[in-house]
Amino acid sequence: MIKGSVNAMSDLVAELAEKGRSLSPEDRSRLVDLLLDSLHTFQDERTEEAWRSEIRRRVDAYKRGDATLLDADDVLKEARHLAP
Repeated sequence: MIKGSVNAMSDLVAELAEKGRSLSPEDRSRLVDLLLDSLHTFQDERTEEAWRSEIRRRVDAYKRGDATLLDADDVLKEARHLAP
């Protein structure tokens, strides 16, 4: 990034923040939600891909007979024991 563009970006952020403060509380809340959603979308895509990869790995392990399967009731019983 060019040195001058850091200041320009900071100025833009400050300008947007100032404009945001002039909004009604409802609109500020909506704006915050929209901005947070834009961050989560990127994370969600990466998270989804990581889960797809993990699911493939687990299914492959199951098909090869390498996976140890546990009964859901036993798992829940152990979880209640660990965190009553």
